[in-house]
Amino acid sequence: MYHSKRHIFFDLDHTLWDFDRNSALTFKKLFKHHNITISLDNFLNVYMPINLNYWKLYREEKIDKSRLRFARLSDSFSALNLDISPSIINVISDEYIEYLTNYNYLIEGSLEILEYLSINYKLHIITNGFKEVQHCKLIKSGISNYFETVTNSEIVGVKKPNRKIFDYALCLANADIKTSLMIGDNLEADILGSINMGMDALFFNYHNDSIPDGIISIKNLLELKKYL
Repeated sequence: MYHSKRHIFFDLDHTLWDFDRNSALTFKKLFKHHNITISLDNFLNVYMPINLNYWKLYREEKIDKSRLRFARLSDSFSALNLDISPSIINVISDEYIEYLTNYNYLIEGSLEILEYLSINYKLHIITNGFKEVQHCKLIKSGISNYFETVTNSEIVGVKKPNRKIFDYALCLANADIKTSLMIGDNLEADILGSINMGMDALFFNYHNDSIPDGIISIKNLLELKKYL
């Protein structure tokens, strides 16, 4: 279906890099280090929707990075009735970013599909993640060599779904919009963002979201072989 494509643009977190698993392992380490006694599962059940909401606000330019990093933890601890001082929250926030890339599990099928696609396509990354960790994720997980370009929202100054980041990525890759395809897990940022500026997109439905009419989706990365 997409065999005329030449450039494949991937999101990173939740699409290739297993953010949920690596994040959970990081929190486990930090809670042990700071003697915070709480069930990791209970914390994550509260934290994950709070984190997604703050990322949405960050994506929409309504809060800055420092607010995102502090508030997602502060709100989660408050919701769990944990009395953690702001100074400790700031320390945990910094250490979370520092230690996150110590764990580098990939989404199932990532390596196989990147190896498969790299034979016939030029591969690229477009990410809204923090610039200080995204490069490390690519290097430490062993997938950086598959990608010709990496576009980070902090370098561009806007975040997906803003069309400027897609334009920047296309220019950096010397790619034509008609021969390019975006693959990501976030319906708003990755899929609708690219479709609205004229680029085809394929939705990796990692979160098992409801899918609007007309959106092509997969639930396993290896399903990409049916389309590419």
